[in-house]
Amino acid sequence: MKASAEFKKSFFISLWFMLLTFPVLVIRVNTIEKVIEWRWRNMALVGIGSFILSFFWRRLLIRKERGRQPAEAGNAETLTPGQRFLSEPKLYRPALAALGLFTIAFPFLFSGYQTNIMTTALIYVMLGLGLNIVVGLAGLLDLGYVAFYAVGAYSYALLNHHFGLGFWTILPVGGLLGALFGILLGFPVLRLKGDYLAIVTLGFGEIIRLILENWNAFSFGPSGIANIARPGLFGLSLTLNEATFYIYYLMIALCLLTIFVVNRLQDSRIGRAWIALREDEVACQAMGIDKTRAKLTAFALGATWAGMVGVLFAAKTTFINPASFTFMESAMILSIVVLGGMGSILGVILGAFILILTPEYLRAFSAYRMLLFGTAMVLMMVFRPQGIVTGVRRVYRRKTTEKESRQAQT
Repeated sequence: MKASAEFKKSFFISLWFMLLTFPVLVIRVNTIEKVIEWRWRNMALVGIGSFILSFFWRRLLIRKERGRQPAEAGNAETLTPGQRFLSEPKLYRPALAALGLFTIAFPFLFSGYQTNIMTTALIYVMLGLGLNIVVGLAGLLDLGYVAFYAVGAYSYALLNHHFGLGFWTILPVGGLLGALFGILLGFPVLRLKGDYLAIVTLGFGEIIRLILENWNAFSFGPSGIANIARPGLFGLSLTLNEATFYIYYLMIALCLLTIFVVNRLQDSRIGRAWIALREDEVACQAMGIDKTRAKLTAFALGATWAGMVGVLFAAKTTFINPASFTFMESAMILSIVVLGGMGSILGVILGAFILILTPEYLRAFSAYRMLLFGTAMVLMMVFRPQGIVTGVRRVYRRKTTEKESRQAQT
């Protein structure tokens, strides 16, 4: 009975995928001969492939549920394979050391183009970790996160253009300006949540972009700002290849700093307040947590990292314009957080590498890249809505003494 039910569900899923991909993969307009070509073979392949994947995925989930031993009362909850791996120092420490060596040697093993792509992925790792503070920990849906990214980039570009200030001088300034704009956004939306908060933050991001695009006297408009100075190294002049290596290692250092800070924030008092705010806002306020302070701190800290990454982005590309800070950037960063697992540092890192590196290495399928991306997101939302790596809920138990245990037995 169970197998027949799973068979039926997989059949309807395959029909749904066939209907979804019908306009893209089946219908083709031949503009030369002015005829419509019907590619029914593609439709059959999509249906068969989605049915097989769905059926076997569901069978694996059922087998996993059967093999999982029920947790006994008083014991910790069952961990996923990834969490068990992280809980075994003998396993993850050598893997972490090997990953560190590979990361350090990456520019010497691959071309400058590959190093540049990896630097871009690291930029999105930092952006994802910053947005993870706002969305993953505090539960505040922010669709205008790219605005703080733009503030950091333009702060470096304008100050470098007009006053000749260097990268290391503007890096903390970009973070502070991002935090300031985060607070300015946080104040009007303190009473909003859910869809209303998403709409207001989306509007804030579009306002910043339109100001940068239309205020020519301030931001040079759509033409953008060129010839932005790259990060300096003790006054040495670096070639393009050396600057690529330098920015890559700089991004690694800043990513490690971000991971350390975000991890400490999760374990801090304000981090626990964010998690309580995310789970139940009313109960959080009833427990005496300052809701206003928690929200403003989340917006400010998340925007700080976006401002710093904006400075790095401007220094890396040496040219910026408003087209680099559209809503699609906010959607991509939010997708990284959701795909990786909200509140999970490791999940956000994996999500950033998957969403940024995969399109670069699937250029052979450039016509279907967005289709593959959308399909992957749909599959994740259907089969694993909590993300690639989920956080473990902490369980606090009171340790009973021997006297209390004897009294309980009698």
